[in-house]
Amino acid sequence: MPLGVILAAQTTVLDSILSLMWVLLCAVVIIALAYVFTKHVAGRSGGLLGAARGTDRFKELARLPLGREQALILVQAGERRFLLGVTASQVSLVAELTQEEAQAMYAPPSDGQAPPSFGEALRAVLKQKKPR
Repeated sequence: MPLGVILAAQTTVLDSILSLMWVLLCAVVIIALAYVFTKHVAGRSGGLLGAARGTDRFKELARLPLGREQALILVQAGERRFLLGVTASQVSLVAELTQEEAQAMYAPPSDGQAPPSFGEALRAVLKQKKPR
């Protein structure tokens, strides 16, 4: 075999290995950026559990997304609590609530049982799904 053919084959293998390493590096960078971005978004929105955010005088207590740009938001302004309907172009007062009514809306269930974690819910759904 001529030396040129052997060198060309080695170069092709080396190029393939370098291409694979580049793809793996890009995948790791994308995953790392996605992780950092989700941590940033979760930190900005009060965490994934919907913890209260705001100042002492004005807080968002709970949020229920209804659509792409629509939500119900429970806010506290001083000692008063309001349920607001929010869209991309408008904020509407749905109701003014007493402290007890507001706590009943965002408090955990009184039976002492916390909602399942994402992992537990996923396992339950996968157990229900029947194999084909």
